[in-house]
Amino acid sequence: MPYEWIAPLDETGAQSRVQQLHLWPYRSLPKRGFVWFIGGTSALIAVPLIPFLGNPVFWGLLPFLVLTIAGVWLALNRSYQDGAIFEQLTLWPDRIALVRHNPRGPRQEWEANPFWVSVQCYPTEGPVPCYITLKGAGREVEIGAFLSEGERSGLRGQLEHHLALARTTRP
Repeated sequence: MPYEWIAPLDETGAQSRVQQLHLWPYRSLPKRGFVWFIGGTSALIAVPLIPFLGNPVFWGLLPFLVLTIAGVWLALNRSYQDGAIFEQLTLWPDRIALVRHNPRGPRQEWEANPFWVSVQCYPTEGPVPCYITLKGAGREVEIGAFLSEGERSGLRGQLEHHLALARTTRP
């Protein structure tokens, strides 16, 4: 699952009242698989060149095959960079903070009092099905838009549960 709840330990080693949620996009192709894919693709593309070894046609085909491999590598690398989004939600009994680390853009931050924060779900009105937002402190911010629809539905229930716990354990 591309998100996890973390309960840090306090100074005494006991579980803290602070909760953290880390969210990141799902990676279907890990870095090791990326290397294997590029290597395998290079080998398969080189197979048609074998009959032309030692022939001037080889030098005519080689730049196009190298450009093809470079294009695939650049596209996959760009996909990895776009997927470098990371969201961190920290929930204290008296404060909630959401920080979004964008791959090519400024860091976005939002804070509110969890007592006044509500979890909103837009089944069809948002950019994705089951679009989840947190509403509070005069703003509405999205959370986990890169997750799948099922993951967002599960996340909504967990967010509501953790907010309810924060409201009952006020300092």
